[in-house]
Parts: sequence; structure tokens; C-alpha cells
Amino acid sequence: MFVTSYDSQATARSAGSGGGDSSRPWTELASGYERARAKEDSLDRLVEWPAQRDLLGDVDGLSVLDAGCGNGGKVAELVRQGGAVASVGVDIGGSFITAPPAGLELIQGDLSNLASVPGLADRWFDRIVFLQSFGYAKDPVGVLQTARRMLAEGGFILLTRTQPVRYAIERAEQNGTSLGEEYFSTASFSYRHQGWNEQINLTKRPYTMSDLLNIFSAAGLWIETAVEPQMPEEARQRYPHKQAVLNKYLGILMFKLRPLPS
Repeated sequence: MFVTSYDSQATARSAGSGGGDSSRPWTELASGYERARAKEDSLDRLVEWPAQRDLLGDVDGLSVLDAGCGNGGKVAELVRQGGAVASVGVDIGGSFITAPPAGLELIQGDLSNLASVPGLADRWFDRIVFLQSFGYAKDPVGVLQTARRMLAEGGFILLTRTQPVRYAIERAEQNGTSLGEEYFSTASFSYRHQGWNEQINLTKRPYTMSDLLNIFSAAGLWIETAVEPQMPEEARQRYPHKQAVLNKYLGILMFKLRPLPS
């Protein structure tokens, strides 16, 4: 299974239960995700995080907001090793690393309502990142508009999402349909995340590339850079089973977004 962060709609239910609030899916999956991400052969370690760091560039002396930061490990690395300052990680789960470095504050809050998260009022950031967390935004355009208003002059947003073709391939195989039928389907679908917590049924909103582009435009953002990272050759040779996943499901999309001129 392609290891990504939470990229699902904020509705889910435990197997056999009667639903729950929007925080439950990630709260119950978070520990499983962090364990998977830490594995030597995780695609986050091999592909995603190196590409994210490359797109972020030099963060020394810059402030970073990680919206949907998980346990806060990535933004902590940006502070501890990259020299980022006055940075914040926000996550709805609240299960954060212990002893975060000086210059980093980890806050429990909902990325769907960043403006109301305690401690973020009247703050600006040089980099705002949604690292596979954007799928949980209840109002995607509104969330990006809020993030845009929180950008310092010259700042940008880094946003990553799973390649939407991946979900279409999976549904086509499960339903005996075609890739095109599933790619353009608007019906939500559910599945259990093997490897994280198979007791949780996630409900996902399908999306297309044009959906993403239209969201960015409606939020007043333009794409400076788009990247679809792949594994380096050494990693391909060492972890052929992971390369097979990328060959089938294509991987992840990364966007460097800047505000449109006023």
C-alpha cells in the first residue's frame, strides 16, 4: 500500500460502529501512520520528504506553519536542522513529539479553521505547508484563502496530494470498471487502510487534476512549480517492491503555490 499521510475526507467510522466526529479518523490512524512513515522503506522517507525539503529550499531564519503536522516531526526537523524560527505545527490529533525544539510550538487544532486556532491570530509565516493533510479540509478553497492571508511577503504554500489516478485505478480494480469511469466519478468511496488501522473505514472524496487546479485558482493562488517525485536509482534497486507501487499508482503531486498579484 502506498504510504501517505491522511488524504481523506474528514468522515469515517470504526468498523461496526455508528459514525463519529471529524477528528476520529486521524486520531485513530495517527500512530499507525507515524509507524509506517518511520520504516526504512516508506515512500515518505524515500520519496516524499526529500522532495518536500527540496521544494521548501533554505528555511534558515524563516517561519514555517505546518497545517496538519501529524506528530510534528517534520516541522521539528525544519527547526532543529534547517534553522527555521518562530514556527508552528497544527494537528487535530494532538499526539505530538515530546520535547519539541526551541522555536517550535505544537498546537492541537483543526486545519479547516486555521483562523480560529489559538496562537495563530495576527501571525504571518514565510512557508505554509500542507503535507498530505489537505484532503481533510472541509472547505478547500476557504482553507487556502486563509493560508494565503497568513503568508508573509515573499512567502509561499507547499501543498502535496496523492496522484488522483491512484484512487481511480484501485476503484476500477475493485468494481470491475474502467479507469476513465472511476477517475471522473463524483461518488465518495470507503475503504479500510491496511497497515495502519484496519478497524477504521475511511471515506474519500474523489478528485481530478482539474479539481485541484480550480481550487488553487479560486483561492487566489498560482502554481510556481509542480513536481511528481520518483525514487532515486539506488533506492529503486534496493526497494523494488516500492518501485512497483510507484509504477502502478504514479505517486504524489507537489505544488509550490504563491498568491496572485492584487
